[in-house]
Amino acid sequence: MNKNFVNFMRKYAGHKIAVAVSGGVDSVALLYWMAEIARGDIVCLHVNHGLRAAAETETQYVRDLCKKLNVPCHVFYWNGEKPETGVEDAARLARYKMMTDFCHENGIEFIATAHQADDQIETFLMNLGRGSGVYGLAAMRGEGLMNGIKIIRPLLSVFRRELRAFCDSRGIRYFSDEMNDDPHYTRVRIRQNRHLLSEKLGISDERILTAIENLGRVRGERELNLGALVRRVVRGNRAVFDETFLFDLGDDIRLKFIGTIIRRIGGDRYLPRLDSLLRATEMLRADCKFTLGHCTVRRLRGQILVVPEGEKTSFRKKHGKKYIQKFK
Repeated sequence: MNKNFVNFMRKYAGHKIAVAVSGGVDSVALLYWMAEIARGDIVCLHVNHGLRAAAETETQYVRDLCKKLNVPCHVFYWNGEKPETGVEDAARLARYKMMTDFCHENGIEFIATAHQADDQIETFLMNLGRGSGVYGLAAMRGEGLMNGIKIIRPLLSVFRRELRAFCDSRGIRYFSDEMNDDPHYTRVRIRQNRHLLSEKLGISDERILTAIENLGRVRGERELNLGALVRRVVRGNRAVFDETFLFDLGDDIRLKFIGTIIRRIGGDRYLPRLDSLLRATEMLRADCKFTLGHCTVRRLRGQILVVPEGEKTSFRKKHGKKYIQKFK
């Protein structure tokens, strides 16, 4: 068993943890390792999206595997109409919704997912290709939050080759998703060509992981300060602040600041895209009004207001008192 995984899991000892298991090599190995170190403190969650012919076969395999490991197993089905476009994003949202609802209902605080080191490097390279700053290049977090449940990723320092070797050496069965080999997807093209970084440029996977970890520390430090800034300007479902406050911030902090406010007020899961935020901050250098991320953003005489889309863009509260934040 990988020591990085063991060290990561120490802080969660004694907690009830749900393990997301698809039937692929990563999640199957994770289930085995979790069953070994957590013993009776885990439950398996499996979502059948009904999108592939082998879905029911994989579901039955996960059930049988859990029975073998003496791990409770709960299966969820994604029923109803499926979108014609964006089905992957819709499936992911549905999957997390079903799993987090189960955790809320059963008093479980954590869901462990099988994102591993190769996923982390691919995410970094995808974000690098988009021109992301520190926040995007720091890639996935070891612990995040989804629908009020903490998502933990104990395999981010473990490469898939180790997980596959673990399963293969013990004759443990697992399934492969054909989409993982479809070059139509950017992540797959990166996966198929990532070896060139090491072979042609001498940039090893381990060095990339080290860079990601360093960026993660920088992100953490900045977010402590950024969170305090956002809390100072957001009141309920609106934010109002002086434009000099926004443009006194550094470029990357400015984008994260306005993006975080829009995400919080608009209720989206992710920040707006980088190009959208860049356009927004340029527009905010003069009086303007526009929508972004289910919010209406307005600048008037040096003041900036963010409210949910469809609400009045007044800088005054109902009782008529000025609702403006200025900062020295």
